[in-house]
Order: sequence, then C-alpha cells, then structure tokens
Amino acid sequence: MTIIPEPELSIFTIIFGVFILFGVVQFIYVTFIHSKFAFYKQDQSISDQPLVPVSIIIAARNESDNLYDNLPIILSQDYPEYEVIVVNNQSIDDSGWLLTAFSRQYANLRVVELGRNKHLRPGKKLPITLAIKAAKYDHFLLTDADCKPTSNQWIRQMASRFSSSKQIVIGYGPYLKSKGFLNRLIRFDTAWIGVSYFSMALAKLPYMGVGRNLAYTKRVFDSVNGFRSHYALPSGDDDLFIQEAAKKSNYTININPDSFCYSQAAPNWSRWIRQKTRHYSTSSRYKVIKKWLLGIYPLSLILMWFSFVPLLFSENFRIIGILFFVIVLLYKWWIQGRCLSQLKEKGFVRYFLFWDLFYALLMPVLYYISERQKYYKW
Repeated sequence: MTIIPEPELSIFTIIFGVFILFGVVQFIYVTFIHSKFAFYKQDQSISDQPLVPVSIIIAARNESDNLYDNLPIILSQDYPEYEVIVVNNQSIDDSGWLLTAFSRQYANLRVVELGRNKHLRPGKKLPITLAIKAAKYDHFLLTDADCKPTSNQWIRQMASRFSSSKQIVIGYGPYLKSKGFLNRLIRFDTAWIGVSYFSMALAKLPYMGVGRNLAYTKRVFDSVNGFRSHYALPSGDDDLFIQEAAKKSNYTININPDSFCYSQAAPNWSRWIRQKTRHYSTSSRYKVIKKWLLGIYPLSLILMWFSFVPLLFSENFRIIGILFFVIVLLYKWWIQGRCLSQLKEKGFVRYFLFWDLFYALLMPVLYYISERQKYYKW
C-alpha cells in the first residue's frame, strides 16, 4: 500500500480533495489568527505614567444580592482616584435601599435612579449612557453587578493600559467553576469566545469585547455617538460598539489575571440559551468580512472531520489522510492550547480536540434556536 495514491478520478478522490482543502483552511486560520494570541507577550508591569482618574459604570436591575456581595470589593480597590456609578435600572427589589446604605458608607459611590417606565427599551445602553453623562471623569471602566474582580488591582491593571494612543482596553470576564457539564460548557464557550476576540483584535480585526470588563474613554464614546446606530437592539453595547469605535491602533487588550472579572455561570440550560439568544441578536449587523472569518473556522472544522471519516474506508487515501489529519490536529492542539493557557484555562487543553468539535456542532443548533425566538427577554 502506497502512502501517495495514484491519480485517479473517483468519489474518494473528490472527498480527499475536500478534506485537504478544509484541512488547509484550518491550518491557515490557526496560523494567521489564533497564533497572534498564542504567542502574545503582555508586559506584566504597570506603567510609571500617572494613573488617570476613572469612573466605574455598573448598570443593575434587580441585583440586590449581587450588589451586596460584589460592590464593596469594587468600592475598596487599590486605586488613587475613582468613582463608582451604579445605575439602578427600574429595580423592584431592595437595590435602592441597599445602594442608599452603601452611599453613606462609601464616599466614592454615586447612584443614578432610573424609574420604571414601560416605554424604555430593554438592555444596558440607556443606563450606560446616563452614567457616562453623569460621570466626573473621562475614562470609563464597565462591569456588571454580578461580576467580582479577582483582586484589588483590577482598576489599576485595566486603567494602566490607557495611553494617549490607546483609548479602548478589552478585558476578560470568565465564569466561576462549579460542578456539572453545563458549567464546563459555559466556561469553554466563554474561553473560546475570548480566544476569538483577542486573536482577532491582535490581527487588527477587532469585533467585540465583554461588557463586564471593558474600558474606554469619553472621546471614543462621543466619536461614534455612543450607541446611536444600534440603539434599537437590546444588545450591542460591547460588540457593535467595539466594531464602530475600535479603529487602527486605538485599542489594546489586557490578559493579566489580576484584571479578570469573574461571574456566576447560568444555573440551567434555559437561562444560558436566553443569554446566547441576546448575544446572537447582533450578529446580523456584523460586517461581511467578520461574519466570514467567524463562520469559516467552525464550518471548515466540521467539513474536515466529516470528509476524513470516509477516507478511512479507502485503501488509496487512508494512510495519507491519517497522516495529514494528525498533523493538522497536533498543530491546532499546540497553538490553541497555548491560547487557552493565556486565559488560565489549562483544564480544557487536554480534551480540547473534543471540545473544539463538540462546540462547532453545538453552536449552529443554538443559533437556530435563537433565530426562532420572537423576542429577547433581558
């Protein structure tokens, strides 16, 4: 049996051609996109430049328990000058009472009340805009009420990345580890999305950040008229905003573990699917090139696997197919494993090849479910 088969037109020849094509696509994508992040070296030292005063912005709706747990940590950061603005967005729980009590204890806490109104659109865009208008400072750091900074250096780490040329800082917001397959899936989803948007940003193709750990300046916000172009959508305050505001080299990323903000993962499938539905609701607004780049990876991965299986039944193409397949998988495992390690998610590296394929097969299903939703409940 020869390794390189004789040229002969057959169904297996066509399948082999398809297999090689999509295997090469995988190889090229990993080389020119993911390797940017895999070998990224971030300066872990904090700049000697004077630290800018920062306004922390939190849009909270019925988040009294999370505010009680997380707000004191944010209000007690090791940072010389900052304020925390919490927009109490139409809450009907004890958030108002709790925020009043906290404001008496912490001088750097400011509360903006947004009363109940059935005509207000869902989402965080209006609360964030109101907070920005009320802010004393021109540098903003956004997070959510259910997010807990990993250290008291969170603001310092994020704000130190600002400079005269860097007006946007894209951070990372992982989920806390707990038992169960759903939690592992959510954490892998978050890590893999992080790998994607960090890699794309380093490849000069920024397409999103995460609203639970994102920093930018008032100048950037005003330069695109805030969320005006996509205000009608409940989501988009992080991805559509970044696609408009991030230009050339006015942005940077931060993957220092002290800059991470952790959240509790969704406790059940319905809650997680609802979250994914909100995220997918903005995808139709993405530019064609970014849609193509985000879609070509999972599509080529699935087609590479599906075209490989029939080659195992071909005497002519079995050996060369297996050799090529193993080379591509080992290369991907190396590069993408380094990407996950950058985000301190080494636990997924060992079984990455399984998660990679499973995730690529699952996402179209979730997207189909989200497209059938008639509305997006916040």
